[in-house]
Amino acid sequence: MNRSEWSITMKTNGTGDKRTVLEIDRVCKSYVKGTRVNDNISISLAEGEIFGLLGPNGAGKTTLVNQIIGLVKPDSGGIVLDGVDIVANPNYARQACSFQAQTQVPINGLTTMQAIELVGRVRGGGAGGVRKRTRELIRELEMEEWSRKTAESFSGGMRRLVAFCMAAVIPGRIVILDEPTNDVDPLRRRLLWQQVRNLIEKGSTVLLVTHNVLEAERTVDRLAIIDQGRVIGTGTPGSLKENGSRNMRLELILEPRSEVPESPGFMQHTILNGRRMIVKLEDDDVAPAMQWARKLKDTGVVEEFSVGPSTLEDVYVKMVGNSDALIRPEQEIENGTYAS
Repeated sequence: MNRSEWSITMKTNGTGDKRTVLEIDRVCKSYVKGTRVNDNISISLAEGEIFGLLGPNGAGKTTLVNQIIGLVKPDSGGIVLDGVDIVANPNYARQACSFQAQTQVPINGLTTMQAIELVGRVRGGGAGGVRKRTRELIRELEMEEWSRKTAESFSGGMRRLVAFCMAAVIPGRIVILDEPTNDVDPLRRRLLWQQVRNLIEKGSTVLLVTHNVLEAERTVDRLAIIDQGRVIGTGTPGSLKENGSRNMRLELILEPRSEVPESPGFMQHTILNGRRMIVKLEDDDVAPAMQWARKLKDTGVVEEFSVGPSTLEDVYVKMVGNSDALIRPEQEIENGTYAS
């Protein structure tokens, strides 16, 4: 197949089931003083799925990705991509994977079109096909205004979009996206996720590396939660929520400059994040909690509130168990007093 045609030929096992594209088996990696950055990690990615690698900063996500793309060799364990041992054949990994790094790519001096087309040609695409695909991505992400401008004038969000296009112009068998929506505005964030789904429809598998729990819950098909170098949970967002927490949650948005209200005695676990207050509830406590929240709204303490089932964020915080678990640093409150 001409690499300028960016769709990928799918391989099946004849049963109609999705087959495994990437198998990571008991991978271990240590750096300074023998500390294991990856500790016996085993996960698998099926063809045609968005798989999330979710964890706080320093959990070992980037180290694992560097081993998947053949930049770092594991101390032990195996990584197999499409039946190829990429520990023994790292060049295959670099050919089969396309990667958007978390750090900004060095594209100063290049226009948007030049940067995207350059990567497309390096990845083996023909000039005509790469040009067509580049224009398609720019159009679909509504980047036309910046298509012929050089990167020096770009915001952080625009640089992230260009980096995504560079990974997607001639996508690999696996497309690895490390925090792809950082600094991207909400409108183009939605457009970007549509392009990610388009990659899936054309035959790629996507590995999303993130610590943004809310975005992962809306986007991924399956995920692994990693903390301190170990996988501590795997499954679909729904299965993790079912197994991790069956409580309800009350979320309140405080009015600006409002004091944090004292929680009633039945609220045993509360998390505060800026003006956002999240309270875990037992089913029997939902009605009195709603009355309490309405009173706070009527007295001008709370701007808005909502009640619903526990989210992946709640499960993630419970499993990771530290203040880095959420998108921003959090403070815990126990019965209305800050926990140290």
